[in-house]
Amino acid sequence: MKKNEVPQETAKAFLGHSKALYALDENGNYKIVPSAGWEAEEIVLDQAIAEYDSAAAACLPKAQSGLASPLEYHMYKCRMDVLLLAQSTGYFQWQVKRHLRPEIFKSLSESKKSRYAEALGLTLAQLEALPA
Repeated sequence: MKKNEVPQETAKAFLGHSKALYALDENGNYKIVPSAGWEAEEIVLDQAIAEYDSAAAACLPKAQSGLASPLEYHMYKCRMDVLLLAQSTGYFQWQVKRHLRPEIFKSLSESKKSRYAEALGLTLAQLEALPA
C-alpha cells in the first residue's frame, strides 16, 4: 500500500486516535503512516467485541451458580480468551484452562490470583466478585 492510499475513515473504535501502519513512500521505502481506520476493520472489530460480550453474558449465570469461576467471566468481559490470558500472565494454556474450573480457582494462592487480576486490569477483590 502506498502512503497516500492508507485508509483515513474515522473508526469509532479508535476513539479519535490513530494507529500506525507501514506504507511505501515516494521512494519505495516503508514508512510509518497514521491511519484513522476503515470500515471493514471496524465491522470485524464490532463482531469480535459482540462475541466476547455474548460469551461473558452466557458465562455470568454459570459463574453465579458456581458452575464456572469468576476468572472465566472476567476473562471474557475483558475481551480475552485462554491464549491471550495465558500470554498475559505467563501461565501455560493448560494451566489457565484448569484455573477456569471453579473448585481450582477457589484454591489458587493469592499471588496467582494477583497475576490474573493484574493481567485483567482488576483488583483482587474485583476478580473474585461477580456483578449482581
